[in-house]
Amino acid sequence: MIDGFPANYHAKYNIYIVMSIVAIVGRPNVGKSTLFNRLVGMRKAIVDSTAGTTRDRHYGRTDWNGREFSVIDTGGYTVNSEDVFEDEIRRQVMLAIEEADVILFMVEVGTGITDLDMLMAGILRRTDKKVILVVNKVDNNELYYGTHEFYALGLGEPYAISSMSGSGSGDLMDEIVASLPEDSRSDYDEELPKITIVGRPNVGKSSMTNALLGQERNIVTPVAGTTRDSVHTRYNKYGMDFYLIDTAGLRKKGKVTEDLEFYSVMRSIRSIEASDVCILMLDASQGVESQDMNIFNLIVRNKKGCVIVVNKWDLIEKDNNTMKRWRESIKGKLAPFNDVPIIFTSVPDKQRILEVLQTAIKVYNSKVRRISTSEFNEYMLPIIEETPPPSIKGKYIRIKYATQLPNPTPVFAFFVNLPQYIKDPYRRFLENKIREHWDFEGVPIQIYFRQK
Repeated sequence: MIDGFPANYHAKYNIYIVMSIVAIVGRPNVGKSTLFNRLVGMRKAIVDSTAGTTRDRHYGRTDWNGREFSVIDTGGYTVNSEDVFEDEIRRQVMLAIEEADVILFMVEVGTGITDLDMLMAGILRRTDKKVILVVNKVDNNELYYGTHEFYALGLGEPYAISSMSGSGSGDLMDEIVASLPEDSRSDYDEELPKITIVGRPNVGKSSMTNALLGQERNIVTPVAGTTRDSVHTRYNKYGMDFYLIDTAGLRKKGKVTEDLEFYSVMRSIRSIEASDVCILMLDASQGVESQDMNIFNLIVRNKKGCVIVVNKWDLIEKDNNTMKRWRESIKGKLAPFNDVPIIFTSVPDKQRILEVLQTAIKVYNSKVRRISTSEFNEYMLPIIEETPPPSIKGKYIRIKYATQLPNPTPVFAFFVNLPQYIKDPYRRFLENKIREHWDFEGVPIQIYFRQK
């Protein structure tokens, strides 16, 4: 991705092509996310009959007749509604229009032209971008005749489609590709770290993302559950280059009552599974709750690097030892894997937020660290010889050789004559010795014992 958008590599020229961007805009519930999912070929955006489902901008990639381009799904543009996110969604829609090369303005044949359609058409007529008028939910020939009234919007010929069945989408794609500018080229390194911000609802994940990016990329309100999709952005500042992913808040399973929220939680879990390092945000005003530990355990089970961020630190009454007490308390709850960096932040004050990123990159570098077999044995074997595994039933356990396995995360194999007799305390002893000598802070380590 380049500046948050996917890119296509051309090996012949050793370059990446920065793809053009198509934004889908319109009032709520006209089928924007359904079209988005059809274009990108997967259920990437959440689709629900509830108006206002899509809030943040959401990106995907598609191709047609050999031409690749990015697609942005946006929230429904509205005014004077009961949605508390209305102003933020409108701003997100305007940002998407600014980013796009081609704009798909979606309306619905069944309702005809509404006041919101007229309002948005007026905005789009003032832009210098190519606007394609898309009339959705044209599911039969009889409805097709209702598309002609949309010429009154002053945006040219309407394209009649059914985003649910795919009818008319071929002609629409032909028009999109014909309207796209030439792709620009850029050098690009595909192997960038993926850092995901996770946590319970309303702990400040989107505020942290916006503060780090220096722009209002994600919607922020005091209402828990504002973010519903996982949003990817490329971060390239201060010598750091990686993908930053904001996710929906993870509630306890019993509290996920809406189908909509269930899908958001699934997106967040998938983002954790696809990430390299997770920034787990806690709310200092609420302390460490059981759901925080559930999320931490999910990160560890997926063998991801972890940085813990205690946010809203400005709301806590402090003395000289407050931070030390919090750190010790958190590490006690993380045991046995308590070698995790903990940072105390206040996003509105931008307190230590750059340190969060620097630490996350440090954890990523530890996660991909490779130790040569000779160096590993030179350090570990004398320790093992001095403190061997306890003998069991008169049988002596001998470890003669160890190595780091070729794996995306740190995995070590110790070759032993009787691997079945080695217990967890000795496994933790070896892990502690590894951590003492090499920096694996924030990274889960796996140790296996194999038959010699």
